[in-house]
Amino acid sequence: MKQLKDKEYDEFRQYQYNKAHGYIWTPDTLELICGGNNNDPERIGKQIHDKEVGNTSLFVKKQLEFEFPMLTFRYRKDLSKKEINATLQKIDGYLGQTLFVESASIRPDGGIIEVKDDKGNWHVVLVSEAKHQGKDIENIRAGKLVGKKNDQDLMAAGNAIERAYKNVNEIANFMLAERYFPYILFLEGSNFLTQNVTVTRPDGRVVTLVYNDGTLNRLDRLTAANYGMPINTNLCENRFVKCNGATIMLQAASIYTKGEGGHWNDKDMIMVMLEVARTSLRLLGSELFEQLSKR
Repeated sequence: MKQLKDKEYDEFRQYQYNKAHGYIWTPDTLELICGGNNNDPERIGKQIHDKEVGNTSLFVKKQLEFEFPMLTFRYRKDLSKKEINATLQKIDGYLGQTLFVESASIRPDGGIIEVKDDKGNWHVVLVSEAKHQGKDIENIRAGKLVGKKNDQDLMAAGNAIERAYKNVNEIANFMLAERYFPYILFLEGSNFLTQNVTVTRPDGRVVTLVYNDGTLNRLDRLTAANYGMPINTNLCENRFVKCNGATIMLQAASIYTKGEGGHWNDKDMIMVMLEVARTSLRLLGSELFEQLSKR
């Protein structure tokens, strides 16, 4: 009988883990996703996009373990409100007092990656979220008209993306004592354009999506999460500003968008996620020194 090598056995165990936790898509999984979204292409696309960033987070964790074998990392899908409040209370007893639902939690699309410091405490090094909004490009290419009377090329943008603020604010509370904020928001869809996009319908008519059209663009609804600082930029390291004689620490989400209306691929997301995670580790350097010096 053929014997499995250690590496092959480890890969098999990883496969079993990934399958059990929903990281591998089977035909049944895809059928469930489609059925659960009433076979609506936009809703299916959003769920697939959200799931992709979760899969890339697992790869990023593996890469960090390879680059920093002396450190211990963990991945978790959610964070309880109770734990967030307990962390706030350690900073100031007046904080973190209110909790109505004991089981309340947040669940970022890409989960949370943490590292253990020299004293055995865990620190967040990466949180990622993926949001898709606006399928105008796909509709135009398919020749589909929208609106109440099905006579429009473009659909007025909605406000669903604003739900992203909840997780950003909760992680900011959880990391209030840190000097960095490794929260990444990956955006895609026609509501997040940064340049004009020209699309041709099947009948040959050309439609131009104007990126700064107020009925289409929703980026300005999100830049409050980074204080209006540049997008597609690593803002992991907190910024300290002076205001009225006081120094204020700003925790800014790093917002990345496919400005031409394209789709995020795994490689591009992984590169961004690794850059932010490495920034977190650099800023945690003194708390990881003993482990890092064992290399």
